[in-house]
Amino acid sequence: MKNTALTHIHEGLGAKMLPFAGYNMPITYEGINAEHETVRNSVGVFDVSHMGEFLLTGPNALALIQKVTSNDASTLTIGRAQYSCLPNNDGGIVDDLIVYKMKEEEYLLVVNASNIEKDWNWISSHNDLGVEMKNLSDDYSLLAIQGPKAVEAMQSLSSIDLSAIAYYHFEVADFAGLSDVIISATGYTGSGGFEIYCKNADAEAIWNKVFEAGAAFGIKPIGLAARDTLRLEMGFCLYGNDINDTTSPLEAGLGWITKFTKEFTNSDSLKKQKEEGVTKKLIAFEMQERAVPRHDYEIVDATGTVIGVVTSGTMSPSMNKGIGLGYVTVSNSTVDSDIFIRIRKNDVPAKVVKLPFYKK
Repeated sequence: MKNTALTHIHEGLGAKMLPFAGYNMPITYEGINAEHETVRNSVGVFDVSHMGEFLLTGPNALALIQKVTSNDASTLTIGRAQYSCLPNNDGGIVDDLIVYKMKEEEYLLVVNASNIEKDWNWISSHNDLGVEMKNLSDDYSLLAIQGPKAVEAMQSLSSIDLSAIAYYHFEVADFAGLSDVIISATGYTGSGGFEIYCKNADAEAIWNKVFEAGAAFGIKPIGLAARDTLRLEMGFCLYGNDINDTTSPLEAGLGWITKFTKEFTNSDSLKKQKEEGVTKKLIAFEMQERAVPRHDYEIVDATGTVIGVVTSGTMSPSMNKGIGLGYVTVSNSTVDSDIFIRIRKNDVPAKVVKLPFYKK
């Protein structure tokens, strides 16, 4: 079990710690609902240092990224980031990731913690272009400072105008007394804020200064359980739940990051799937009665016929109703369709809705 540079702080704060993606991670501090509301209404901090970071450099770095990712990274300029995925050869997804253009011929790829080795091996196997690859995952810490008060609370820690960093843009600047810190507006909660990348040796000092600066704004530490409810309210996919090696980006509603203006891994097959149409689609649904949908619950139609499966589900803290994502047959995927979630042999009514669930 790996620890982050901040594990001892979480333990000292009384966090409930559990294994996650091979790391000893804080799941909750004071409770999911309270932590969720902190991020929605003010500002909270997640330790997400378990995420993976790969640095790709050289004249062919972009060519390699174009080859292995579905989105078009050629549109990136320095200071911009892009959500993308790594398609496999079988129509599924190796992982989803964020691509940052750091400099000309230098890119940072941020991947899911559970897939670090898998992704490294996959990208390496396609690197016949002489691209220099560095796995920085064990050297860097990552703090997600999220919430509507994040900009105001953190402004005293940097000389740059944090409010000027647009969504999916970033700056390499001074922060909390350190130079060359990556300040990125690529959060996973839908409530604004930043993700801060720093060296492990600097993580504790940054954590302490962040909490000093945020004290007047009610800043609190937030665990991974609330991170899950926050992302689900926005309809953001979680790898291993809503997307995996067997789900195509088109089935998952990720056609917007699947650009057929270039060739990439399995692009011909995915292009054919787009032309012919998918047979299942990832949908969002709300329960019509008080009930909580869970991962792997069956989705059925009015006759009791199984038409799909729940991939993510929870009781929404913001909306106080059961919400979820799941794959269903295309004929049952249109907004306002009536479906049922099979919960302990009871078929509970639900309705297909448009994302996001949570609207500010």
